[in-house]
Amino acid sequence: MKTASLIFLAGSLLAVALPASAQERVWRCGNEYTNNATVAQQKGCKVLEGGNVTVVQGTKPSGGGSASSGSGQAAARAPAGSPRVEGVDQRARDGEARSVLESELKKAEARQAELQKEYNNGEPEKQGSEGRNYQKYLDRVAEMKAELARNESDIAGIRRELGRLPVKQ
Repeated sequence: MKTASLIFLAGSLLAVALPASAQERVWRCGNEYTNNATVAQQKGCKVLEGGNVTVVQGTKPSGGGSASSGSGQAAARAPAGSPRVEGVDQRARDGEARSVLESELKKAEARQAELQKEYNNGEPEKQGSEGRNYQKYLDRVAEMKAELARNESDIAGIRRELGRLPVKQ
């Protein structure tokens, strides 16, 4: 009984292992790989030995021209299939976006002034238990400094967005 099961096991392993190891010959032709013997002979390709080769086909670039040509027009175009917006409507949208960004900028600048006043050049007033626990004070000062930096970054981002919008006419 043991012998029969060992033979069955060995046969199963052989049946599984043989197809996995039986890979066709692969030739390398410069940066291309092929398993077609006639093409490999015509191009004078070399046979690859050892290890399996996996080749994934890449996509080819579209022939629509380079993005740098046309003085930045390609970057400004809307995606294909998007609805066309009339000039008057677009100016209204741009104006609305500008007013929203300007109000956000005013809020962020007011918040920045408030944070700087509270931060007091890195020496804010101690609160409650911070007189006895100096580490708690240092943690709060570090948190205030990080919040100032985040708010400054937000202000810079809003200004960049405002710079991208067309100028009011």
